[in-house]
Amino acid sequence: MKHFLVELTYEGAAPEAIATHRPAHRAYLQTGYEKGILLYSGPKVDAVPAGGIVLARGESLEAVKSFMAGDPFFVNGLAQQRFVEFNPVLRQEFVTGWIEGK
Repeated sequence: MKHFLVELTYEGAAPEAIATHRPAHRAYLQTGYEKGILLYSGPKVDAVPAGGIVLARGESLEAVKSFMAGDPFFVNGLAQQRFVEFNPVLRQEFVTGWIEGK
């Protein structure tokens, strides 16, 4: 299992457009939680440009990118995505099963 920090950036997106698509964005991410792809997500605080962070896992970068390509923020051109692969060698014990793909 590979692990990724996914950074979403709202470059040039109108706040009204973000607000309009936020419920669909969150509903889509919920499907990632149900499939075991996502561990957590949320908006960046005091970031310019604004955006969010998603912690994801998958068999490959392509698999995670494929899932994230369906995000309504991305589909509607409101957010750009940046993927950073990392190796979670240190962690809280309660996430060990998720990290190990269980």
